[in-house]
Amino acid sequence: MDDIRFPPRRSEDASPALALQGLCKAFGQKIAVNMLSLTVPTGSIYGMVGPNGAGKTTTLSMATGLLVPDAGRAAVHGTDVWARPGVAKARLGVLPDGLRTFDRLTGLELITYAGLLRGLERDVVVARATQLLHVLDLGGAGRALVADYSAGMRKKVNLACALIHSPSVLVLDEPFEAVDPVSARVIQAILTDFAADGGTVIISSHVMTTVQRLCTHVAIIDVGRVVAAGTTAQVAAGMDLEERFTQLVGAPEAKEDLSWLRPSSV
Repeated sequence: MDDIRFPPRRSEDASPALALQGLCKAFGQKIAVNMLSLTVPTGSIYGMVGPNGAGKTTTLSMATGLLVPDAGRAAVHGTDVWARPGVAKARLGVLPDGLRTFDRLTGLELITYAGLLRGLERDVVVARATQLLHVLDLGGAGRALVADYSAGMRKKVNLACALIHSPSVLVLDEPFEAVDPVSARVIQAILTDFAADGGTVIISSHVMTTVQRLCTHVAIIDVGRVVAAGTTAQVAAGMDLEERFTQLVGAPEAKEDLSWLRPSSV
């Protein structure tokens, strides 16, 4: 893999990369996030895990300025996301789950467009976009329309769009979903290097083995609240992370009789 070096982070990055205080969000009668508070240390690779419907995506959407909270505060390196959105968002690289893109652009055009929106010079953007396409094994598809990409290729080109301006904090919702194992390892290496260079990565994922292997810290979220947070070792408490996760959020005890599902003997 080509070596992608990220520019040095600014000195104030010693502050928490992301601080969430009392975040709340309801959709009608459904409370999605309930007084959630969380601090993400700078330089960490922070995993957010939880059952479906636990509030992970809603939390990340509020933390990155994509969704207005009903209450609470989100700050990126001390900058309030909603009081000073321009400053906060400039430091963020975001990969939302299910992101819609301009799929009548080629991969190279899409990444270039993302970089230009971030205020980068065209020659800088094109050089970075070309390198990202190569590293993510999209070099041959760089001039193909995104509309013709597979789900995994779309995930990778959208990741490149999040990386293009070398943000301080990457927020990635299910970055490995639909991505093949080889590409997943490449992405993990990029994220590890990014954190080693002073950046911070926040990942929402259901793949516990990846979270346990990759993440330095983890938070387990259930019914809109943090039920455990800390270093990965602290949260796992000497157990496999998936086993610990099941212990904390509970697992269905009742087992339905699915005898009808057994193949009939012929």
